Formats: sequence, structure tokens, C-alpha cells
Amino acid sequence: MPKTAPLSPRPALATDLMASLGALLRQWLPRQRWFAGKDRPVSELGLLSMTELFPGCLHLLVHTGHGGVPMPGGTTPAGDCYQLFLGVRKHLAPRLGRALIGRAEQGPLAGLTVYDALHDPRSAQLLLERLRQPGTAGPLRFERDPSVPVPTGLPPRLLETEQSNSSLVYGDEFILKVFRRIQPGVNPDLEVPVALAGQGCSRVPAPVAWFRTAHPQEATLGVLQPYLRDASDGWALALHALASGDDFTVQAHELGRAIAEVHLALAAAFPGDGGTHGDNGSMAAAMAERLDSAAHSVPALRPFVPGLRSAFGALTTCDSGPPAQRVHGDLHLGQVLRAGREWFVIDFEGEPSRPLAERCTAQSPVRDIAGMLRSFDYAARQRQPWRPEWARRCREAFCGGYAALAGWDPRKKHGLLRAYETDRAVYEVLYEARHRPDWLPVPMAAIERLAVRGD
Repeated sequence: MPKTAPLSPRPALATDLMASLGALLRQWLPRQRWFAGKDRPVSELGLLSMTELFPGCLHLLVHTGHGGVPMPGGTTPAGDCYQLFLGVRKHLAPRLGRALIGRAEQGPLAGLTVYDALHDPRSAQLLLERLRQPGTAGPLRFERDPSVPVPTGLPPRLLETEQSNSSLVYGDEFILKVFRRIQPGVNPDLEVPVALAGQGCSRVPAPVAWFRTAHPQEATLGVLQPYLRDASDGWALALHALASGDDFTVQAHELGRAIAEVHLALAAAFPGDGGTHGDNGSMAAAMAERLDSAAHSVPALRPFVPGLRSAFGALTTCDSGPPAQRVHGDLHLGQVLRAGREWFVIDFEGEPSRPLAERCTAQSPVRDIAGMLRSFDYAARQRQPWRPEWARRCREAFCGGYAALAGWDPRKKHGLLRAYETDRAVYEVLYEARHRPDWLPVPMAAIERLAVRGD
């Protein structure tokens, strides 16, 4: 057998397998961008599910816990479930050096090298073959849309710009999003695009294939969709326009129309989720609670708390705004693609840090609009000197495009828009403080504007 040939460890008891993997994963997991508990040590690690997907590749669902570590408000966080694809070999080829997790010292894998198999082209190709041919592997179910042909032999590449998930591109024809943090239920990044395809909405690439698990609970694990090979994301286009001194208002206006089109399709696809938003008091209370939690973690936020609370308090006196409906949930310039003259919307998973049930509930479409407006502000602050006028014109153009198709104008919902934009800025402050401290001044500038002037 060649030294680099993959091995096929036979299924072992969970305790035996974790004897091999436990120490390695405790060190490796917190270093991954998609791991949510970087700021807390992994105190608990357990195996929920193990499937030998193909020789030399183990599919694992593992539970991580951070027991005894209090969060703001005095609560102790529950554990998380993560999806792993682990390759096992005697020796690792040099080209897979970046995928190395470590060498097992004990248990059934003792003496073998363990690595992230999604970096391995062979494993990635075999994973696509599983999706091409529907069926089961242990608790895993592979399904597909039979009307869309998926060729064999498409060369895979793992995208390096990962965040909360991992993505494989196959031959510049398809992209497979592999969810890393798994929650029970149907992931909205599968549910929503399928529903929008049923409405004939072409702004969202329709799923081609997907896979799920039935153990320990029903959950979505990954989705294969068409890859828009010549597309550029809105963030890159906005930064290019800023660097070139170009106007971006035409694109922003068209983007506003595209988001309105998606919102209208979402309202039609999920009619039972409609109705009036109604309880602005509860929404204001939830926003205030998130503000208090963020201020507990980020001292720089504390002087602005009274002014920010006034933005949320205004929700109780302003009109309820447009009806609640299914929305994107985490909309910004990085979640939209422009191919040719058309805008497309991707990544309907919502904010991964929020519970899946919350991400699937009906919300005000103003939340999505506020997210995009904040994104224009982020882009304008990427170059010195800051270009506030560029951001203002883009915000106006986006809202104008949205109003032209939606039938209502976000700019005329000042109190509602200010509250949602404030809530988004508070979320950004907490995120940047934890993950990118150098970026903290960007949302803090919005916090000062929203708290002091109430713009």
C-alpha cells in the first residue's frame, strides 16, 4: 500500500474514537473561523454521530460545551453541534499540509494522521458523487433535483474566504455550502431558495442537491447550488467604485429593486408567516436586551446606551410599518452578487449566532433594509478620508429603488428604520469587538450618530 493511501478505520465506540480525536479537536476547533466559541475554552467534547462516508473519510457530528463559563446576563451557554469531515492516513501529502489536524496518539486511530478532508480533492470529488446519486449512508440522506444534470469529474476547490461555513466550488459550475454549526430543523438556506424557486423568482439560485441527517435529530448539513462564475459580490463592487471615484447610485437603485422583488416573492412563498408586525413593544424590549448584553461585553458602548435606548423606545409610538414576513435576516453587500446587469441574493441562513427557530420567524422587512444601509456605511469607511456623502447617496438610491417596486418607502418609516439600524449597529459592535477589533471604529461611528443625533 502506498504511504499516502487512505486507511479505512472500522466504526468504533464513541468513547474509543474520542480517545483518538479528543485532544486534537480541542486544540483545532477553536482556531477555525467557523467555530463560534473562540472566546471560551472547550470544556466538553462528545461524539453525536459517526459515519464512514467512504474509505479514509469519517463524517462526524460532535458536541462542544463551555460548561461553567457565564455569559452576559448570568446565563450559561448551551453546547453546539459541529459537522466535521475527517480524513485519516498514515502520512499526509505535503499539498494537504494546511489541512492537518494532528497525529492521534491513542485509541483506534493511534499512529495515524487526521486532517480536514474538505481540503482533499479526492474526498471533495467523492462527496459530489454522493450528491449526484441520491441515497443514504448511515443516518445521512443525499437528495437532489433530478431535473438538473450534474456532470461527473468536476474539479473541486475549497474557497478560502470562509466565515460560518465551508464552501466547495466544482468546475465553476456548482457551489456546495457545507454547514459547520448544525441546528435541528430545515436550514433556511435550503428552505427559502426552494420556496422562491417555486415562485419563479430568479434572483436566488435554486438548490440542485442537498444532504441531511436523521440522527441525533433531523438537520440540514449542506446545499449544492449553481455557481455564478462571472459574478462579483456587492462589497467588492462598492469598494472598486470608491477606489475609482465612480458613482454607485445606479447599481444601488437596481439593488433596491432586486431586494424588493425578493421580499415580494418571500411574502407569496410563505403566506402563513404574514400579518402585521404588531407588537413593537416586544421588539423594543428585545432590542434593549441585546443592547444591555453588548454593553456588558464592550465598555466603549456604555456611554451611548441612553441615546440608543431612545431609538428603541420610539418603536412603541411609531406606526407598525409593513407586514411581518419571512426575510433574508443577514442582508449586506457581501450577500448579493452582480452578474452582467442583474443582482442575485445568496446566503439565506440568517445570523448563525441566533437560534434556527428565531431565524425562520416572520420579521419586518425593515430589518433587511437596515442591514444593507449599514453595509453602505461600512464600505464608505474603508478608505481615508471617509466618504459619508457617497454612503448617503447610495442609501438614498437603494431606498428609492426599493420603494419603486415594494409600494412603500423605507425613508418614510423613520422611527422604524432608526430602531432597526441601531439594533444592527449594536450587533456589529459586539461582532467586531470579538473578532476584528481594528474594525470597531466603523460601527462605533454609527452608534454615536444614532445615539446623539438620532439620524
